[in-house]
Amino acid sequence: MPHGRYDQRVRALVEVRGGPDDWDEAQRRFEVHGWPVRGCSDAGERPRGSTLDPDPETRVYEIEVRLFGAAKACDRGAASRVRKAMRSARLEAYVRLAEPIHRDREMFSHWRIVDSERRRACPPQSWRRSASRLALRWGRYDVGGVVSGTARQALRLARTHSPDVMVAGVRPLDGRWRGTVRYWPEEETEGRLFHAVSWSLLAAAALAFTVGRSGFTWWFWAAVVVLSATCALWAGAGLVREGRWFGVVAALLLLAFFAASGLGLFNEERNGWTRRQILMTALVMGVGTGLWLLVRQWSWGEWVAWAVPFVVTLALSSFLAAGSVLHALYVDGLSLSPDDIEVPVVWQVLAAMKLVALLSPVLIVPAWWGIARHRHHFYAVPGERLNVALNACFFLLMLAVATLQALDSAQTAVERTTEAAKRGDVPPSYFGIEPEWTCVEPAVPLARLSGEGPHLVPRRPYLSFGVADGTAILWDRATQEPLKLSSSQVRLTPAESGKSRCVTGGRHRT
Repeated sequence: MPHGRYDQRVRALVEVRGGPDDWDEAQRRFEVHGWPVRGCSDAGERPRGSTLDPDPETRVYEIEVRLFGAAKACDRGAASRVRKAMRSARLEAYVRLAEPIHRDREMFSHWRIVDSERRRACPPQSWRRSASRLALRWGRYDVGGVVSGTARQALRLARTHSPDVMVAGVRPLDGRWRGTVRYWPEEETEGRLFHAVSWSLLAAAALAFTVGRSGFTWWFWAAVVVLSATCALWAGAGLVREGRWFGVVAALLLLAFFAASGLGLFNEERNGWTRRQILMTALVMGVGTGLWLLVRQWSWGEWVAWAVPFVVTLALSSFLAAGSVLHALYVDGLSLSPDDIEVPVVWQVLAAMKLVALLSPVLIVPAWWGIARHRHHFYAVPGERLNVALNACFFLLMLAVATLQALDSAQTAVERTTEAAKRGDVPPSYFGIEPEWTCVEPAVPLARLSGEGPHLVPRRPYLSFGVADGTAILWDRATQEPLKLSSSQVRLTPAESGKSRCVTGGRHRT
């Protein structure tokens, strides 16, 4: 793990047994992982070693474990990382103590240094004083420099460290200096605001699920609405108790806005969020968050072991898709061959994007792994070496799911085409393949007509898939088989539908 990137700091006492050689190896491992050694002593001595039995072959190290992830359970995550690192080095070591080092930052009030002498030089008229106060607020008397702290501390700092200003003063840049309100530290404030917003979003989404339901389902989602709305208001009320009245106001406004949007009150059609949109949005947000939590913790070794094969897999799938994998599956369902269909490059690119999109559900696995690592789950503790078998299984699963989804996409398109052909309707297109009803008039006697497939019936329209390499590619809905004819021996004219009847000269009637 890089030395300068981490979220949490945990103080740990690690007992290493085995003698001087093992002690040196353990210390080297600590340095490799970026865990500073704050001190060491023999067992039975300080720091906190008096509780352990004296042993000349044992040494206790006090280290600082730096790791990514949430603050909750970071002590357990740090202990697991140390144990795994020592085990991979084949060292006998025990984590005797692990406690988080919490260093949240206070939110001091900020002030701008001003020249008080220039401001006092204004005439004493009341309107001049009002203009002076307005000019002060807009920075008219600023001399450069920002200080932070209470009002008294800010004034002392300004007068002590601003020698170029004869009489220095300060003006506030925020409202935290007023009164004796105690403000939460920075990270705690961000967490409470996040909770208020999250509960508001959940309440709005649950409200959209409640509309149109009945029975137990309605009661379930109504309970979720009440619970999440209550938690949102409680989180906002906590901000108010600390002197932040905008907390409840923000929670109420967010709850009202998302609820109105979910119910469709902002548009004339009254169309709110559909359940599918809510689920897909939640899935995308969850997967994106999990992938970010996973990627941000990667070392260079993990980038090489995971990201490179993943990118190669995507590039390979895109290359195959550009070679019309989905098109090949589609025409194969109609008993045609890929060479019988000519698809523009633009549609091949779109088919490639479709195939890549089919891989997206598999991203749930690494997303969950990223969330598990962030929350320090015991099964997601990173080690020095990745599990090769797990890596191989992951990509095999990706390939299997993508293959099944691609087959399902093409099979669904084939079924829609054949069903439309049976009814005589115009079949839907599929990534640039647009079958259309066509009348086929032979330009030579039927006996001399060369081709493949069932016998041509000129009075019956056929589905045409175009002309490829001088061959007209047709599909007979009666026999549900392809018909391939030389384009130089037939005349092709559009038909209104599959229910039309073709006549001589290419004319047709219904």
